[in-house]
Amino acid sequence: MNGILCFYIEQDIDNFGSFYPYHIYYIQMNLLIVEDEISLSDEIRRFLEKEGFKCDEAHTGRIASDKIFSNEYDMILLDLGLPDYEGIDLLKEAIKNKSEASVIIISARTALEDRIMGLDLGADDYLSKPFSLIELKSRILAVTRRKHGLKGNVIRIGSLEINFNKRKVFYGAEEIPLTKKEYDIFSFLVLNKNKVTTRLQISEHIWGDIFEENYNSNYIDVHIKNLRKKLTEYLEGNFLETVRGIGFRFIDPEI
Repeated sequence: MNGILCFYIEQDIDNFGSFYPYHIYYIQMNLLIVEDEISLSDEIRRFLEKEGFKCDEAHTGRIASDKIFSNEYDMILLDLGLPDYEGIDLLKEAIKNKSEASVIIISARTALEDRIMGLDLGADDYLSKPFSLIELKSRILAVTRRKHGLKGNVIRIGSLEINFNKRKVFYGAEEIPLTKKEYDIFSFLVLNKNKVTTRLQISEHIWGDIFEENYNSNYIDVHIKNLRKKLTEYLEGNFLETVRGIGFRFIDPEI
């Protein structure tokens, strides 16, 4: 499994009424773990990386603030009791800076007031310590499903189908032959359809970190050019738009 992929597990029933308890599909994720207890932070990171997530760590509020400001994360696991910062203030900063990262608070504070405050300020979930790592993973996946509005392993846009289980793209019954990187970029753009996705976001999702040679070079442009060439055989119009100086946007042809 690619180190920056994660999987979701859902229940499903096929066309013949047979019940399948496990249904798997793939989406890339980048997480920031904000936790001052280094041993716990490392334990969370090791577990999630083993499960296929890309993880970054911050053990102080100042470091976390810098990372949130300079990086694009899909999710932040946020401890409230940091030595130099109040976790709630970090949550406010992230919202003020218009971070699109989902936030799960992980805290030893169990008072109802703390939970309500965190959720009301914009956190997506609140998990009290101590917690099971398996439960943490389940909550991460549940929050991400809600964020992207996913209910199954396939996204259909007209005759276009992106199958996250097979990691393939189809137009009708015909498979569109994409390379691994082309698929990763296209599926990410489709998940964020009608929104501008920056070069930085694409670079972090595909390569896992901010590599200057990937972010500043024409690597992404080459992949986008190849995607356009392949998809133009099936789709009409400017469905893959270049937003000059910013990034790219997949335009839903159904709008």
